[in-house]
Amino acid sequence: MMVAKKLRELARYGIPAVAVGALVAGTALSAQSGGGKKAEAAATTPASSARTAAPSASGRLPGHDPDRNAYFGDLHVHTHLSFDAYIFNVRKTPDDAYRFAKGEAIGHAGGFDIRLAGGPLDFTAVTDHAEFMGAIREANDTKSPLSKLPVTEGLFSSDPAAIGRAFRRIVIGFRDGTLPPEFSDREIVSRAWREVQEAAARHNEPGRFTTFVGYEYTSGPDGRNLHRNVIYRDGRVSELPFDANMSRDPEDLWKAMDGWRAKGVEAMAIPHNSNGSDGLMFDSVRLNGQSIDKAYAEARMRNEPIVETTQIKGTSDTHPSLSPNDEWANFEIMESYIGQPKAITKFGGGYVRRALQDGIIIREKVGANPFKFGLIGGSDTHNAAPGSVEEPNYFSKTGRPDSRPELRGSTPPLGALDWHGTDPAAAGGRYQAWGASGLAGVWAEENSREAIYAAMRRKETFATSGPRIKVRFFASHDFPADLLSRADTVRQAYARGVPMGGDLLATRGKAPKFLVWAVRDPRAGYLQRAQVVKGWIENGEAKEKVFDVACSDGLKVDPATNRCPGNGAAVDLSTCTPDRFKGDVELRTVWSDPGYNPKQRAFYYVRVLENPSCRWSTWDALRNGTPPNPKLAPTIMERAWSSPIWVEPTA
Repeated sequence: MMVAKKLRELARYGIPAVAVGALVAGTALSAQSGGGKKAEAAATTPASSARTAAPSASGRLPGHDPDRNAYFGDLHVHTHLSFDAYIFNVRKTPDDAYRFAKGEAIGHAGGFDIRLAGGPLDFTAVTDHAEFMGAIREANDTKSPLSKLPVTEGLFSSDPAAIGRAFRRIVIGFRDGTLPPEFSDREIVSRAWREVQEAAARHNEPGRFTTFVGYEYTSGPDGRNLHRNVIYRDGRVSELPFDANMSRDPEDLWKAMDGWRAKGVEAMAIPHNSNGSDGLMFDSVRLNGQSIDKAYAEARMRNEPIVETTQIKGTSDTHPSLSPNDEWANFEIMESYIGQPKAITKFGGGYVRRALQDGIIIREKVGANPFKFGLIGGSDTHNAAPGSVEEPNYFSKTGRPDSRPELRGSTPPLGALDWHGTDPAAAGGRYQAWGASGLAGVWAEENSREAIYAAMRRKETFATSGPRIKVRFFASHDFPADLLSRADTVRQAYARGVPMGGDLLATRGKAPKFLVWAVRDPRAGYLQRAQVVKGWIENGEAKEKVFDVACSDGLKVDPATNRCPGNGAAVDLSTCTPDRFKGDVELRTVWSDPGYNPKQRAFYYVRVLENPSCRWSTWDALRNGTPPNPKLAPTIMERAWSSPIWVEPTA
């Protein structure tokens, strides 16, 4: 009887695993339409800002710094306007998302309150799925024709079985492109799109908090993820989003963006979850099967200067099979398609580091690099909760379906006190593989749309797994010898070198030097080591090497192994208390590549690792008074990634 009761409680959350899987992040949309419709002509829609911190006499906002500040935010956020979030019982609006980002508490679909523990964010974009934006909400209105459609019957029933049947019909309809045309009603999308713009305008407070208008383009041919978030520079936006129902080929999205740009509407697309593309996101050929040429490479870089390298549905930096000599490559890896239990078979073409290498190969063939992108993080929350990637404060990604620890596989099922008689690998399904990861960082002069968007354009961006670690990276042939001890270190680095995201041209007889500088998040762990990841091509083959360049605790890098000695930092798993006396607040150094070859194209980026700390699943178990799931890593090493610097032998 107790088991039956528990099962009924689980059923109350009501979403069959198959249906939920197909709906997460809208992957079921991808197979339809195949590129028939053309983009609507862009039109500008001015939107005014809400409040502005008083600028100085020079016109600069408070906090303006010519040496640039680190700002943290989230450009990947879903609210009730996304069809899947609404199905997950999320009823929070774009306004609620901005309130949450600014530090306020909001309600969760699971019936409890949520709030950031690490304080307000600096910037945010709400990026609801463009496809069927607002349609499911309208289907829940008995006055709407959508509510009368047979396909929606039972969708909002109190009977979980009826909900499940309705979900399946919608999933199949999305997948096959057989949903009634009412789901794509232009008026419905227009109403929702207006809400997105108006909320962004209301909450944009230059100097205090920046908002961007955005949406998600949800393409996924045959379930292979090609999703992008489209972020507009300012209040001038397209009349409607260009969505995957118009074309699933991102090249058509870029053409639409080029068209907007010609009319004064500036925007960029940020690809994400390349890990779920099964090698398609950074494929060596175009989606139409044609070879990559210079025009393709330039169009891609013009429209996609940065890529999301980490988020809750896995980290796409690299995969252990691609980086067998990188001991830290196995970080929050998800090896299945997005939203369905189908195993990834091709990791090359799906991970960022390998794409950076492939980009060099293509550059040498066609004269332009299509994968010369900067790095950024994003949460992909479907709870209208930007920045909710804090390990001790993780409360799910998709509303009700993973709202309780038991549902996400971090505590034993059915109220059991241990894992005896349970398959811990199956508990929670794919939710257990999700990581509380993905925060965006930028270096900008001030907190405004103009400054932050410009930082993203020049790729002076970085990603973190959640903690607000600040990381800087410069390269130069001409750093002063006393760079690290000067009061104007950063100013010198800008004046004599290039920051992350830039190109450094080789200079005869001089090897470049790299300034690496990281500062811990005071609310998170101490730093253990800073590393430089180098990639290059040798005899046509992709090569990579990871160098430890700065060690904590006064330790020195072993030149034979390029590794710091272990600092002995540990975690008390009975309390999740990390060692307080290991690790550093700051790591910085000037480093030279011992294998530098001035004739070789190469990229370099920084990865900074914290001491080990408890994973979200261990925190769940600790609060529940039960053992952690034995199939899950009890601890992780939180981290930050800079954007690369490319060293080019020629202009």
